[in-house]
Amino acid sequence: MAEETSGVSHLDLVRVVERVHRRYLDLFRLDLGRLGVDDLSPSQVMMLFTIGADELTVRDLIDRGYYLGSNASYNLKRLVEGGYVDRSASERDRRSARIRLSDKGRKLCDDVRRMDESYHRLVTRNAEEKRDLEIAFKTLQRLENVWTGALRYGETKIP
Repeated sequence: MAEETSGVSHLDLVRVVERVHRRYLDLFRLDLGRLGVDDLSPSQVMMLFTIGADELTVRDLIDRGYYLGSNASYNLKRLVEGGYVDRSASERDRRSARIRLSDKGRKLCDDVRRMDESYHRLVTRNAEEKRDLEIAFKTLQRLENVWTGALRYGETKIP
């Protein structure tokens, strides 16, 4: 008996995720402009959300956000220079920096959350669309876990 396949391949899904991500970044840039933010990129703003309400070391930030060290350092420097992040030396280890959102960074995150709520309402107009979004989210999380496992532990079974 031939194995039944769906009409959507793994590669099809990856290509849609890439396009959705690019389209979102385009929209996010436009929204940042509407907020009067022209000194940060969307990825730098997302880094603010990775920091969140916590005080972190730079290493913690890199681990949480899956950032590359040099890229994280550059973006963090821009965030500090723009006044969105406060950076201070650790009291225990002066070589290690501690970072946290400044008032300006928290305000920007609040503004972005309000914008996001309006998009959320457009995507989830009824109970069925809310369930669909939850299913899409869980599916993407499952893909992330599978791919992370494959990267870390070589869990690919390629025939």
